[in-house]
Amino acid sequence: MSVRQSLLAILDQGPCYGYQLRAEFDRRTGSTWPLNVGQIYNTLERLERDGLVEKGDTDEHGHVYYEITGAGRLEVQAWLDSPVQRGTGTRDELAIKLAVAATLPGVDPFVVIRGERDAAQARWQRLHDSVRSGAEPTVPEELAHALVLDAQLFAAEAELRWLDHVEQRLHGHPSHLRELELSAERPRRGRPVREVA
Repeated sequence: MSVRQSLLAILDQGPCYGYQLRAEFDRRTGSTWPLNVGQIYNTLERLERDGLVEKGDTDEHGHVYYEITGAGRLEVQAWLDSPVQRGTGTRDELAIKLAVAATLPGVDPFVVIRGERDAAQARWQRLHDSVRSGAEPTVPEELAHALVLDAQLFAAEAELRWLDHVEQRLHGHPSHLRELELSAERPRRGRPVREVA
């Protein structure tokens, strides 16, 4: 999730101060990803450093309003026009956990999968109940929240399907074909050499 671009997009509507940006972000995401005010102001400092926003007026309460610059507007448009780039590598904790568990001698990966599936099923059920119990959105904030909930529900469904897939794949590999003992080979120091394709 890009806090930077999200805040810029909100500022494209008009000048805001830090707490106001936080409230606007929450309105647009259904408070799904709460941001602390320190994160907002750190991001604003970087945006100002990069020439994407500038400080504007200060009101009678001491709130400093930030305004988007022309370069900031261009960045917002580029963000909205470009598909989200998903990383090619995986840092997904669940994928790493199951890959390691499947290769550890003495660990039953099917027990680990069952625990993860139970948690994923409970998460899916909570999300499903939230989506079903919610009325059809009638205001923009409700629509934004519904979109975020829908994304989480679909991600939970995908996780359940993936866990089924992992279990099927592991059933095809008896433990002696997947368990790794510690290697006796001493690793070399430094970063691994990248092979050029």
